[in-house]
This record gives sequence, structure tokens and C-alpha cells, in this order.
Amino acid sequence: MKTMYRICLFVAQFIVLGLAAAFVVSVVSPSMVGRVRHVFAPAAAGSSLSAAADTRSVTRSAPDHGGVVSESTPAGDAITVSYAQAVARAAPAVVSIYANKVISTRRMLVPTNPVLQRMFPGIPIGPPLQQRQQSLGSGVIVGADGYVLTNNHVIQGAEEIQIVLYDGRVTQARVIGTDADTDLAVLKIDAANLPSIAIADKTPLNVGDVVLAIGNPFGLGRTVTMGIVSALGRQLNLSTYEDFIQTDAAINQGNSGGALVNAYGELVGINSDIYSPTGGSVGIGFAIPVGTAKAVLDQIVAHGRVIRGWLGAEYANVPLAQAPRDRGGALVVAIYSNSPAVLAGLHPGDVLLTLDDTPIASPLDLRNREANLAPGTKVKLGGERNGTPFSLDATLQERPQRQAGG
Repeated sequence: MKTMYRICLFVAQFIVLGLAAAFVVSVVSPSMVGRVRHVFAPAAAGSSLSAAADTRSVTRSAPDHGGVVSESTPAGDAITVSYAQAVARAAPAVVSIYANKVISTRRMLVPTNPVLQRMFPGIPIGPPLQQRQQSLGSGVIVGADGYVLTNNHVIQGAEEIQIVLYDGRVTQARVIGTDADTDLAVLKIDAANLPSIAIADKTPLNVGDVVLAIGNPFGLGRTVTMGIVSALGRQLNLSTYEDFIQTDAAINQGNSGGALVNAYGELVGINSDIYSPTGGSVGIGFAIPVGTAKAVLDQIVAHGRVIRGWLGAEYANVPLAQAPRDRGGALVVAIYSNSPAVLAGLHPGDVLLTLDDTPIASPLDLRNREANLAPGTKVKLGGERNGTPFSLDATLQERPQRQAGG
């Protein structure tokens, strides 16, 4: 009996000593525990661990995109998602723009007497002074032949436009055409081995999609910021044709005209404006959709200007009292003299509900649809005047070119 007791006591002491040793080893050298497990693990378990180790770095290809988003686990179970390949694909096609202009200023003599200040706030003295001014912006190379898309306000009034390429080369650019109605401009540079950006024309953009803004904020040069698509179809009344992408990717002064790309490095928009009470990024930026930019580019390259159909009227949303069932439509608020609208018999106050028997969703919808039609196209308009339905025909003219800043 005593012999059995001594054997059990010895075994118990051995187990306790082994556990204590294992605890000390796990605290002092955790990696040794993993090596011991790997040596003594069964063959099947070893195969499973090997397979898991082989998949620690995973690359997921994006169908129909040609770009990739990489996921890897450099340490432990943490997963790092990188957009480096998207940036590598898009960034070489983004350029920095320096637009130089000369402005005239006059020195002013301001009276010290407050009464005279109100009567004569300033008296110009001396000849005008010529002052050189430089505006910063960004652009996107959209073809290996050297066409560059940017914002009209970046190069407006410039006498000289310098482009800094991704590889550091500096070249001059000339203006091919501008479109103040969308705040877009097309430039041309003559250089060899130019990269061009891929355009996202297969996958629709959705709220919540990850986007990257690439540009030249504050003249710092190539800078990438990340965010998501916050909203689509924003209208800010900054230009005639608006359908802005809203994003929280940081956009600052100098980013205008730069690229907004998706997670595959494809162009989805041209960064254009920000909402900011301070002048800096507060997470509310706006980009012109790539579809609009591409249409303007194609027309300017082909014709030197954008040709749009025009009815010759200004529109507003239909008041709720006139559209109780939310049927859409556009309220005619003004008509230009000698325009197709006058010739067709439209009046201010008319509510337009259909264009060629297709319902009009909103003033923006009507404006875009008439712009997409060629001048000379005959259209059928349906609507109501003082509650009475009417139908009339109109022949569109070419929309007059709006002057920049007008």
C-alpha cells in the first residue's frame, strides 16, 4: 500500500514539475513552444498548418479591372489591406499644374479723414503695376497622345501653363478647349512615354465605395488621400451641369483637376470643389463624374468646344402644391428671347412633364437630356399651364457658350 502511495506521489510531483517548467518556458521564450508543437504535431495537423501558412499572403484579382487589392498578414492574425497597386496604376498619370498669369494692380491713396474715406474710399495714384500670379492645380493624362483633363478654374486666364510629370519632367501645355458649364478644360502636352489613366466604365460607382484622391495639394506634389463615396448626384449651383460625387477623401487647394480613383486605380471623377468654412479640408469634397468628363473631353478634342442642344429656358423644381404626387417635372422660370422656347410658345410658369413622351424626373434631368441632343433636333414637350395639359413641338438650337466666370 505504501509502495503504491509513493508511486502516485512521485507521478504527481513529476506532473507538477513538468507543468511548472512548461509555464516558465512559455513566459521566457514563447517561440520555443511553437517549435515544439510543430515537431511533435501529427502529420495531418502539420499539413493543415503548412496550408494555412501558404495562404497568409493573399492576392485577390478584380474581375474585368486588371488591378488588385492585396491582403497580407505580416504578424499574428492582423490583416493589412493595401491600395499600393491602385496608386501605382493611377498616380503616374496625375500631373501638377502651375498656371501663370499677369494681373494689373494700382496703388491707392486712402484719405485719413473718416468722412473723406466714405466719399473717396481710394484714389488711384501712379501707373498700373504688373504683378505675376500663379495658381496651383492638378490634372490627369487621359491618353498617351498627351491630352490632359483638369478644371477650367485652374487655368482660367493663364498666359503660361507648366506641367510637372510624375517622373519630374517639366513641360509646357496649351489649351485645346474649355467648358465653363462643367468647369472642365482639356490641355495638350507634347512629350514622349506618357502614362495614361484607366477609366472606370464597367462598374457603377456606389455610395460606400473606397476612393483615392490624387493630386498636388498646396504645391506639395504627388499626394494620395483615401475615403469613401459619401453621396452621388450632388448639386451645388456652381455650374450649369452638375452631378457631383461627394467624398470624404481629403481634398485641398491644389487638388482641383486631380484624379479620384477607385480601389483598382481607375478614374471615377475629377476633383473639383470642397465645402469648407475654413478653406481647408473638412471631409466634404466634390468631384465631377468621369462620364461627364469623358463626354466633354471627346467633344473638345473633336470640335474644340462642347456642342449641346438648347431649348432656351431656365428651370426650377416644381412646387409641392403643383406636384402633390411627386411626379417630377420642371418648372419654367425664365425664357430667353429669340430662343426655341419662345418660338415653340412656352411661357414662364409652365410645368414640363415629358420630353418626347418620356417623363421628366427633375430640372437637372431635362437640362442634361436636351444637352445630349444635337442642335436642330425636333422634340415634343408635354406639360401643364395653369392646370391645363398642353403639348407642343420645338426645334433645339446650339447652346450659347458661357464665358468663364459668367
